[in-house]
Amino acid sequence: MDRGRAGSKHHLLVDASGIPLAYSVTGGNRNDITQLIPLLDAVPPVRGAIGRPRRRPAQVVADRGYDHDKYRRLVRQRGISPVIARRQTGHGSGLGSVRWVVERTFAWLHHFKRLLVRYDRRHEIHQAFLAIGCCLVCYRRLENSF
Repeated sequence: MDRGRAGSKHHLLVDASGIPLAYSVTGGNRNDITQLIPLLDAVPPVRGAIGRPRRRPAQVVADRGYDHDKYRRLVRQRGISPVIARRQTGHGSGLGSVRWVVERTFAWLHHFKRLLVRYDRRHEIHQAFLAIGCCLVCYRRLENSF
């Protein structure tokens, strides 16, 4: 019996420059929308200016895989404005001009063959390699900015 797509999916929440803020690994047969709220809750506090640190972004830009009214409400309850393309509508919503940042970060991560092709049987090992990959992407991004 076919139980959906084999393998695993990487889910990322990145800032406007493509630095990963939160990540997760799920099975290939899981729906993308199930990871939206856990990713938002996993964002660490941003240190810097005096005062209470920011814990959430002002808005979330996502593709059609994250379109669901229940999750739009949950995102709004967290004080975040959802900018999510609607399913079953024509392309040309204009979100591609912003979504490419996430796709570029996925491309950076998939330069590491260990993340592109999953060789590990254990979920924890693959998630650890995803964490290392995110750290390397952050390091390289910050190294190039100075």
